[in-house]
Amino acid sequence: MAAFIIVRPTADGGVQLYPMKDWLRQHPEFVPFGMDATHSTSRQLLGGLKKLGWKFEETPTEVRLSLPNESIDPVRAASVFPEDDENAALDETAQFGLERQLRDFLADNIESIPINGKKLRLFVDPTGRDGVEFPTAVGFIDVLAVDAEKNFYVFELKRDEGSDKVVGQLARYMGWVKATIGAGKEVNGVIVAKTIDPKLRYAASVVLNVSLFEYQVQFFLHPAGELPAT
Repeated sequence: MAAFIIVRPTADGGVQLYPMKDWLRQHPEFVPFGMDATHSTSRQLLGGLKKLGWKFEETPTEVRLSLPNESIDPVRAASVFPEDDENAALDETAQFGLERQLRDFLADNIESIPINGKKLRLFVDPTGRDGVEFPTAVGFIDVLAVDAEKNFYVFELKRDEGSDKVVGQLARYMGWVKATIGAGKEVNGVIVAKTIDPKLRYAASVVLNVSLFEYQVQFFLHPAGELPAT
């Protein structure tokens, strides 16, 4: 499950990393014609950017893109990327290498992942800002979604094990939503982690409207088939 990263040079010769979709939503002038930074898939956007001359490097865990006219110092860039493990995707205990990978996957697929029987979509505020890394007065919500009745779902994501400390963090975000943009609507909390700690299960059991989910990463290979008959 690859993360799509925009790599930009900084004034001091270093590099700054941005999740591709987040960066394109903030810089719509760079979105390929006919595509949308929210609803187009990451692979579709990658194909469009490649046609526009963007440079890219693909590893087992990340796709790194840079603008055609920008030079990136490879030594400085290497210092901010984790070492690649070519066999990570095949590990039976595979998990998302970075929390942003889990966030981007969930955001890209939110409409096809029912939560408690509800079909969700990303929340979009009146300015056009969507619910990925949604800014609030008490911090950034990993993913903010709504259902068909416009009730809110606040996602807090942990790439490995979720501890009971997550409940307080999630409650803070839920409280902000309830007091502001979600006034008069039901506000639900969703914690997603590779493993849910028993302490977290106890803590969440006494908090209303909070659900716990564990994710699994699966990787399959199948034969590509034979050459077509001529």
